Amino acid sequence: MPIIQPSLWFDGNAEEAVAFYSKIFPNSSTVRTSYAGPWNQHGRTEGVLAIDFKLDGQDFNAINGGPMFQFSEAVSFVVLCADQAEVDHYWFALTADGGQEVECGWLKDRFGVSWQIVPEMFNELIVDPDEGRRSRAFTAMFGMKRLIIADLLKAADG
Repeated sequence: MPIIQPSLWFDGNAEEAVAFYSKIFPNSSTVRTSYAGPWNQHGRTEGVLAIDFKLDGQDFNAINGGPMFQFSEAVSFVVLCADQAEVDHYWFALTADGGQEVECGWLKDRFGVSWQIVPEMFNELIVDPDEGRRSRAFTAMFGMKRLIIADLLKAADG
């Protein structure tokens, strides 16, 4: 069975990004680091070319590809959190040192990568058979940046 491994394109700071993410997510490690030769198709290179790493067991790849491509919200990583403590941990860690709060549980970290920090219970609220409860939960979420479980539940329950 094939393995799907997201690959993230950085502009020379892949090592810094991998170290940052590895401190935030448990069970993280660097699997393999490859180093650039003196040239590639984009010009002279030096240092780290690519890093295979794991974040809580999920395989990733980071490449120092250069400035031609930037991250956008078109691709984001969803972190499903068991409780408010997990939401807060990932939210504050990923927005630290230059990250940016967006809205509705979305943020951009200091490298420009988009993340959705979502309490697992919200997935239950958005499929609740009670349309009013669902609607109130969505309305509350639209008014938040970091999702607050107690406020989502209070809004859902009217």
